[in-house]
Order: sequence, then structure tokens, then C-alpha cells
Amino acid sequence: MPYFGHYMPSVLAAADIGSNTAHLLVARIDGCGLTRLVNQSDWLSLGEVVGREGGIPEPLVLRLVETLTRFKDVATASGAERWYAFATEAVRRAANRDEVLSRVASSTGLQVDLVTPCEESLLGLRGAMMDSNGEAPFTLIEAGGGSVQVARCDGFEILEEVSMPLGTGALTAKFELTSPPIDAALEDMKEAVHSAVRRLRSFGASQRVVGTGGVARGIWRALHPDGDRMIHAKELDFLGWDVARLGVDRIVKRYGVKLRRAATLLPGSIVYSEILATLGHEALQVSEFGVREGAVLHMSQGRIPGVVL
Repeated sequence: MPYFGHYMPSVLAAADIGSNTAHLLVARIDGCGLTRLVNQSDWLSLGEVVGREGGIPEPLVLRLVETLTRFKDVATASGAERWYAFATEAVRRAANRDEVLSRVASSTGLQVDLVTPCEESLLGLRGAMMDSNGEAPFTLIEAGGGSVQVARCDGFEILEEVSMPLGTGALTAKFELTSPPIDAALEDMKEAVHSAVRRLRSFGASQRVVGTGGVARGIWRALHPDGDRMIHAKELDFLGWDVARLGVDRIVKRYGVKLRRAATLLPGSIVYSEILATLGHEALQVSEFGVREGAVLHMSQGRIPGVVL
């Protein structure tokens, strides 16, 4: 199925308020494909904060407003014609989400769409299919800071999907993970992940597994600086074992990742390893694209109207 033949040439912007980062993508879409013009992020740790406090505190609301204001200015300066802003699991779970979204709208003039887990999976699927064609059906996994979306897909169609509260920030907050973690906390987290992932045993068979989102890409860059996008289960197991013994500064030096990303490697590797084992697969193909690319493609198709800048 062609991806771009029916897309009108345009410059579009998508802002994703995720559970680890708020991220801006400005991209040009034409008959040849998608070209990233701006790709920047601000690490907010909303998933961990909401996991600890139940809501988004005032200082973080102010920072979110500042970040989105900056994103809007950057998108405008980059020539974006339309803009779509959306939020995922951390904002969905926040007790004060309505107040936060109202505050963002009044302060920035931007309406933020609170997408459902299924809508999030559809955006991730659209983006991941840019570089992850192959045998079908396949299972798509997107782990973020607040949740993990798992969807069995055939082309652009989702056959079945489930959302689980196993995001890296949510797990860090719930089990009070330190770096390195306390043994009891680590074992409790592993048991909780194992218990939650058992629901995937009812999923139908798939030919392969594709990972998308910041956690998967962080693991990929840590394990494969050569760019190989296929990660094997044994590598995930090794990564989980290794980073569980290290302080965060050592993880940064050993794996060449940023400080905030280093803290996601332990819960992220455990979650992906457990899902692979439950689904009966030995490897994970990582996509370089995801929900933001999916959002701009949907805008270009008219499936998301966006806001004129």
C-alpha cells in the first residue's frame, strides 16, 4: 500500500505530550516521503510525577505551558501550515487533567487532544509502517513513561489491542526504583510486569514484533550504536541484568545515553523482554518513527484536521 501518493505537499507540525517527554516534530510531506525539519523534545517525566502524586503539580504545568509556547513559535518560524497537539497516558491519568488542558488552552491558545490508547496505537502504527514493512500480522509495542500499548496489526488495521500501566516512569514511581535498585523493589517490579503481561497470552499469533516510541529507541541506541534495528531477547535480558548493577552515571558512560534516558533502560528492557517471551518471539524490530510521524501523515490525509497556525 503506498504511503504518500495521495498526500498534498505541506509542512505540518505535531506536538506529543508524552509520559516521558514533550516532543515537537515539524515535517515536510510530499510525493517523495516525509522529511523532518524540526525534531526536538523537553523531558518532563509526567508519567513518573503523576505516578507519585496523582496529578500534575503547578511548577510542571508552568513548564508544560512554556514548552508548548516555544514549540508553537518554532513551528511557526519553520513554516508549518497546521498544528496538532495531543497528550497520552500521563495526562489521561492525572486527576487534574481537565484543569491542566484548560490552562494550556488559555495560556497558549492551543487545544490539546487527549487521545485514547487505541488512537495512540493507530498513530504509532501509521508512523512505524514507514520503515517496518514485512510479514503480517505483526505485533506493535509502544512503551512510554506512563503505559505500554500492544496491538496486533495487519497493514494499517489493528486486529486487537491492549493498554497496560507499565510505562517506565509509572514503574519507577510505583516501586520506588533507585539506581541501582533495591533487590526487593526490583523483584516486585518484575513480578508485577509478569502478571500484567499474562493477558497477552490470548493474543492471536503474529509473524514478528515491532517496537516504537522513545523507550524502544533508547534501548536500541544503547545496545546497537551501529544502527542495527533488530534487538534479540537475550540482549534485552543482558541489558536488564547489567543496568540493575549500576548507578545512573555508570549507565550513561557505558551505554552512551542521556541521564534521563539511562533511568528508563532497566524497566524498559524488562517490559520488552517479558512481552517477547509471552508472545513467543526472540527478537524485536525497532522503528525509527512513531506517533508524531503518524500524526502529521494523518493530518496530510485529512484524517486529523489540525489547527491553522
